[in-house]
Amino acid sequence: PVASSKWGHQYKYDISMPLEQFYNLVPLVQQKLQQQNLQSRVHAFGYGHLGDGNLHLNVVCDEAIDEVTEILEPYVFEFAVENGGSISAEHGIGQHKRAYMSLQKTAPTLKLMASIKRMFDPKGILNPNKVIP
Repeated sequence: PVASSKWGHQYKYDISMPLEQFYNLVPLVQQKLQQQNLQSRVHAFGYGHLGDGNLHLNVVCDEAIDEVTEILEPYVFEFAVENGGSISAEHGIGQHKRAYMSLQKTAPTLKLMASIKRMFDPKGILNPNKVIP
């Protein structure tokens, strides 16, 4: 994983998966890249924590390629949710995954989360516009 930063641009995903699905995503991502004739320019690999299901999917290429982003998103997050996992694991939602929260949480749940945040942070000064706008 550390050496991969020397290979070029990295797309990093931190999701959680049930153990029976843990090893399925990387080959599927590789297959999707191959279908777009990107396999010679892009490498996908994963590692993680079997004990808690955290999967770190890394996709590395020489430079940022828009086609790779289009292949990976929202596919990676949809795969996680459809297979009983989560779009976030140990590193949380952050700003990037906020757009995909509706894959995992219903609109009423997201609204409730926002109202709870407003209750504890009425001035909106704690992590403004991060996970909950």
